[in-house]
Amino acid sequence: MGRRNFLIEGSSGSGKTSVCDELVRRGCHAIHGDRELAYQGDPDTGEEVDVSGLEIHHHQIWHLETVKTLVRDRRDEMTFFCEGSRNLMKFVDLFDAVFVLEVDVETLTRRLDARADDEWGGRGRHTVRDLILRLHRTKEDMPRQSILIDATAPLREVVDELLQRSRAAGEADR
Repeated sequence: MGRRNFLIEGSSGSGKTSVCDELVRRGCHAIHGDRELAYQGDPDTGEEVDVSGLEIHHHQIWHLETVKTLVRDRRDEMTFFCEGSRNLMKFVDLFDAVFVLEVDVETLTRRLDARADDEWGGRGRHTVRDLILRLHRTKEDMPRQSILIDATAPLREVVDELLQRSRAAGEADR
């Protein structure tokens, strides 16, 4: 997909989907991991599993071979892989950099409150919301080697910073 490949991570409500949409709107090559790569599977084996409820989060994984194939395709200058995956450790080393969108708990809560009741983390999904808030607090799902981006800023500024840092990472490798 890109001569430079970047992963955009963050907790639910941090703005990954909005950032991906804005990157696409600006003409960048960006992949919505939840829509294009994700399935419910065992993070260790990759085998598909039948899950329900909270287990969905723990089994939201990406097709490993598809990720590898996309990373090897060098037609675009940069490709951004957006969203989260529980089998991240199997492919995180393929990316030139990992960006983590960070928000404070007040911003996170406000964004979750704006979601429909039946949407992931929406007001009608209290156990899911509890999980999101715990993961936000503990950062247990976040990759350790990452570049933090303040995602409380306006979307335009968040994407500007991502693009600037992505280009700077490319310049540093030359």
